[in-house]
Amino acid sequence: MRLYASPTSPFVRKVDVVLHETGLLDRVERVPAGGTPVDPGSLPLALNPLGKIPVLGRDEGPALYDSRVICRYLDSLASAGLYPQPPRLWDALTLEATADGMLEAAVLMVYEVRTRPEEKRHEPWVEGQWNKIARALDAVEARWLSQLRGPLDIGQIAMGCALAYLDFRHGTRDWRKSRPGLAEWEAGFSARPSMMATVPVA
Repeated sequence: MRLYASPTSPFVRKVDVVLHETGLLDRVERVPAGGTPVDPGSLPLALNPLGKIPVLGRDEGPALYDSRVICRYLDSLASAGLYPQPPRLWDALTLEATADGMLEAAVLMVYEVRTRPEEKRHEPWVEGQWNKIARALDAVEARWLSQLRGPLDIGQIAMGCALAYLDFRHGTRDWRKSRPGLAEWEAGFSARPSMMATVPVA
């Protein structure tokens, strides 16, 4: 398999963590890829017409894209159990969707600075993206700590990668303030070998 990836993409990191946790890392060749909506660069457009990474190339079928699809495929290959049986499955998937939504908003904040001229940047729009993240963080603190503290699943992996990305790109926002339970959980989860092995380098 071939993973088209950037070392700083949080969605790629989610796949990388799953590769470590499932023991499939040695079965995947990494292919550097990167770009933006205004400059696709080396993004594998022929494999993913949406122009996003990660993309997983396979010999036995068409390429898979979207980190959620790739992670579920890898879990299926390894029979790793990162997707629990219902009813807990629905909690895990909802937590994953929450984390991915946080990441989408956080990446849009980065794009606003990187791809838009300074005189055309719209600060209220940036703050609107952060408000999405802040509401999600509050919801996780209030409702999802018991899920995070349970057996390892895809929701935990997604949330761990999302929180790490907030530190990586938006560290001055101090997401830990007023969220002690989530901060405590993140401190422990970030020490997992799979997380330590996938720390992005700017």
